[in-house]
Amino acid sequence: MTENDRNGFTLWFTGLSGAGKTTIAELVRPELERRGLLVEWLDGDEVREHLSKGLGFSKEGRDTNIDRIGWVASRLTRHGAAVIVSAISPYVEARGKARKMVEQHGTFVEVFVDASVEECARRDVKGLYEKAFRGEIKEFTGVSDPYEPPSSPEVCIESEHEEPHASAARILHVLEERELIPAEVTA
Repeated sequence: MTENDRNGFTLWFTGLSGAGKTTIAELVRPELERRGLLVEWLDGDEVREHLSKGLGFSKEGRDTNIDRIGWVASRLTRHGAAVIVSAISPYVEARGKARKMVEQHGTFVEVFVDASVEECARRDVKGLYEKAFRGEIKEFTGVSDPYEPPSSPEVCIESEHEEPHASAARILHVLEERELIPAEVTA
């Protein structure tokens, strides 16, 4: 596989806040770069600050945010990038729209990072879940706002029962099987 015949793809991590999306993405990214891919990472929090500033957390605001992320991911995919998206993206319909945009130009690989609300709250260093439980944060996904899990993601990670390195290895294996990344050569 040469630079010129490489197709772009988007690896879309979805799951509750604290499920482990960013942790696993941080392990996958350097491995993709090591294998010679041009990698762009669209982190939900960073996109919200720079591209979606001012959007609220209503369903409409969240859908607009995911629509913007999907559009940017589709453009990067079109140009051959390996795009990593880590965003809660709580609604099936919005993720489906993002998938359709990306699939016009390349492959969309949905990674559902599954963890219970209780586990995510236990991991939460910012105290957001505690505030949401007390009603201080409105429209908090998984507490006062819904999260619609994907029905058939390409990869399902149960982050309560699998270490991040093992999860990253499974994702890389799926990408190899789909011939989206070069296989790791073993001596």
